[in-house]
Amino acid sequence: MDARLNFFASPTAGKAAKQFMAVGRSLKHSELPVLTQELVALRVSQINGCAVCIDMHTKEAAAADETSVRLNLVAAWREATVFTEAERAALALAEEGTRVADAAGGVSDEVWAHAAKHYDDEQLTSLVILISFMNSVNRLNIITRQPCAGDYKPGIFG
Repeated sequence: MDARLNFFASPTAGKAAKQFMAVGRSLKHSELPVLTQELVALRVSQINGCAVCIDMHTKEAAAADETSVRLNLVAAWREATVFTEAERAALALAEEGTRVADAAGGVSDEVWAHAAKHYDDEQLTSLVILISFMNSVNRLNIITRQPCAGDYKPGIFG
């Protein structure tokens, strides 16, 4: 499968991607725990079916010492006993923030309150930006059929 667009050859994409990827890098240095970031990025990407991002965030999480058991259970986190209450709250927020079209009210007050119990305002801000960012990246990759799933090397984007 070939990509529909070559972002690396486009001056417009080059300018936008530089700014866009800066958002992702800034989140890495936020107060939101790195493993929580990777679990959320992975779950959003699973929901959206973005193979490139699933590959990336599975490998980044493993490189950050996440276990294969937890990575394999992210898609079924509700039934798994290996996630903390804080991680479960983040994953619930990620799901409702990704599936906004499935619920007329968007993110429910219950899910928001559960996340707010475990994360302070700065961490919640990072979590919301991360969920939005991942949805955007997923859509860019899916719309343009980026074919590099499986080739990702941890740390390549800094």
